[in-house]
Amino acid sequence: MRDARFAPRALEVSQAADGAVILTNPRPVGRVFATTLEPLGHWAEIAPSRAWLAERSGAGWRRLSYQEGRDQVRRLAGGLAELGLPPGAPVLLLARNSIDTALVTYAIMSQALPAAAVSAQYGLAGADLSRLAHAVRLIGPAALYVDDAEAFAEALDAPFVAGLPVIAGRNPRRGHLSLDDLRRGRDTDSVAASEDIARLLLTSGSTGDPKAVMTLHRNMSYNGAQLAACYDDPDPQVLVSHAPWSHSMGSNAILHTALHRGASLYIDAGQPAPGRFGETVRNLREIGPTYHNMVPAGWNLLAGELERDEALARTFFSRLRVMQYGGAALGQAVGDRIQAAAVRAVGERITFGSAFGATETGPSATNVHWPNDTMGVVGLPLPGVSLKMAPVGERLEARIKGPQVSPGYYRAPEATRAAFDEEGFYRLGDAVRPVDPARLEQGLAFDGRLAENFKLASGAFVNAGALRVAVLSALGPAVRDAIVCGEGEAGVGLLIFRNEASGLGPDETRTAVREGLLAFNREARSAGARIARAVILADQPDPAAGEITDKGYINQMRARRLRQGEIQHLFAAAPDSDVFNLEA
Repeated sequence: MRDARFAPRALEVSQAADGAVILTNPRPVGRVFATTLEPLGHWAEIAPSRAWLAERSGAGWRRLSYQEGRDQVRRLAGGLAELGLPPGAPVLLLARNSIDTALVTYAIMSQALPAAAVSAQYGLAGADLSRLAHAVRLIGPAALYVDDAEAFAEALDAPFVAGLPVIAGRNPRRGHLSLDDLRRGRDTDSVAASEDIARLLLTSGSTGDPKAVMTLHRNMSYNGAQLAACYDDPDPQVLVSHAPWSHSMGSNAILHTALHRGASLYIDAGQPAPGRFGETVRNLREIGPTYHNMVPAGWNLLAGELERDEALARTFFSRLRVMQYGGAALGQAVGDRIQAAAVRAVGERITFGSAFGATETGPSATNVHWPNDTMGVVGLPLPGVSLKMAPVGERLEARIKGPQVSPGYYRAPEATRAAFDEEGFYRLGDAVRPVDPARLEQGLAFDGRLAENFKLASGAFVNAGALRVAVLSALGPAVRDAIVCGEGEAGVGLLIFRNEASGLGPDETRTAVREGLLAFNREARSAGARIARAVILADQPDPAAGEITDKGYINQMRARRLRQGEIQHLFAAAPDSDVFNLEA
């Protein structure tokens, strides 16, 4: 296995009076910048000509150096200061990842104004605007930034944004302030302090209406230092990433940690979905990353591309030291396919791990920081983090304490109080289990999201998250994803999304799914781990309706609510011929 340049792992174990086990990483972190703007000034002095950000420009790349980035942020900050926005008032960003979006975001934060980025899906043509309306009511922005006023025309016409000052990166309307206007501001220093809110980021909404998480400058800065402390690697990273900056993984763990470490980040306009992944493949044919992080949907697609395209595999693995996934679990079969492609291309395996956390925890609370090729392991706490494994029923809920954890939710004191236990640990709502209870240093495995799980009519418990990963791994490339359902029913059901990029026709897909499910059930040990019924859906998950996030994973609870008709069809007393009735 290629050297990933990890620092040695460290772990202390203690036990609380209630029986909970607490894992703490005592390893010291390095330099912690006081604000999110300090590393930009630092690298502009240390490595002024190094590329900070790059994005596609025709057939080539537009690159922005650290010095150029610092200077442009200072000018944009001057333009913002001239607007006279109220002190501490949020600025809402409805924008896709781009160099300009990054510059505006850091300019906003430099003026001690919270940058409140929401998913571009909330406002693009055809979107369900109720989600954007909720965000505007929740956050109460003083201004709105859109990267393209034409692309977000429907949202800009909505009554709930009427009267808001609008800054438009492209295609400004009458009355809008253009980004070029903002750039004419005079150079302005950052006025942000460590305890100011840097970002407001919405939770996923999988367990109710999204809440706005307050991320302070010190939270972001410390999380960057914690992640850097997992490595003994003096070389700047090179990353190619499509992770959206409206989510904490993209904005904090990738964009800002790249800045903290003086990395070069190539912005990928592709998406981890069939028909939209070609741009990612195009970029990875040209830029070999040293670190690569994607959601499982992206790795599922990339596995097939690496198997088909030797030139892509040679470039992708040429200098890659660490692969990582997050947002959901990845099946072992997909990990094994990618490792096999690495061995064919460069003769080495590449360490492949995951991380664990939430928007409220920085987001990074744990990661795998040792050589690994076993999927499902979420690692151990980052330096300075304590993780409590608290018994909840028959499982262990992960709870987090550390300097990167958010102080709570914006304008929601009751929700904030409920989010923390009596010892100040943030309640993740996710279960974990030790990989080896006798050797905790081997790390933790994800054991499902408590809110996504349910019981059958018999009382049998269904661990929806773990079951979904196991089934997808068994079904292979024929299937893109699945919704696990069956609460109160006699058995577990699956609503299956066909993988349109698999090359299989409808009949071939049905055969592969039926044979895969029968083989899976033969190994199942309980009713809650066996599939009773399944159906292959005629459509794909709808991002505009919120079924699939722009990170590429299924929002299980929302998808179940939106697909009640399909669920009733699946569990009908006399199922139609398109339903796999595996218990008949």
